Amino acid sequence: MAPTEAFAPAKINLTLHVTGQRADGYHLLDSLVVFADVGDVVRVTPASEMLLQVTGPRASGVPDDARNLCWKAAEAFGAPVAIELEKHLPAAAGIGGGSSDAAAVLRAMEAAMGRRFEGHALALGADVPVCRLARAARMSGIGEIVEPVTVPVLHAVLINPGVEVPTPAVFRGLASKTNAPMDVLPEKGAFLPWLAEQRNDLEPPALVQAPVIGDVLSALSDAGAALSRMSGSGATCFGLFEDAAAAEQAARRLQQAQPGWWVTAARLS
Repeated sequence: MAPTEAFAPAKINLTLHVTGQRADGYHLLDSLVVFADVGDVVRVTPASEMLLQVTGPRASGVPDDARNLCWKAAEAFGAPVAIELEKHLPAAAGIGGGSSDAAAVLRAMEAAMGRRFEGHALALGADVPVCRLARAARMSGIGEIVEPVTVPVLHAVLINPGVEVPTPAVFRGLASKTNAPMDVLPEKGAFLPWLAEQRNDLEPPALVQAPVIGDVLSALSDAGAALSRMSGSGATCFGLFEDAAAAEQAARRLQQAQPGWWVTAARLS
């Protein structure tokens, strides 16, 4: 049987406001999330037992056993499959790579098995519900509230400097865990000025953990980005450009200047 394929796009937090913390320790978030046209690919084939093979240019260090969210997603779906994960996104990078992979496994298994996933995506991780939607959304609560929204198509450069930022340490470093939520999204026009007034509350403590994030943000600004910000808990950052040509030109320059960084132009929506 031919495998069923699904795309796992990079998730970008255009905003990430930390608005509180529950008694059980989970943080309350208010985040505008979009997805890129770059990402990983998963392929699933019905099998007699679970199997995971990780391939692609970013396969190194990615677990190929039950530790991987792809494996956990297939188990939650309730059917053994052989999974090929073709890895293009950096891991532990603040762009939802593992969560998007897991969501893609669920989509592929739904198509292959002809039935809906009846489990709870949130149990797989806070980003999995929004990654199941895989389009622009406002994510709130602890990740369980996902509301589709309409945003303009954005042209970006994504950069990861190759450092992993420990998410628990970033949250511990928050100066305040009770911050204002996002402003109301503009219905039309003035999106970038609105976006510039929002925040990623995890950016300041992430900069303490990984000062190179500041270098990435400066490089994006110097390359002509109208706005640069960190995504998620880092260390990937995005810069927004006027159009696709400007983003691609900036990405080429930044790749030449920093060959050790993961740099790509992307369309966000």
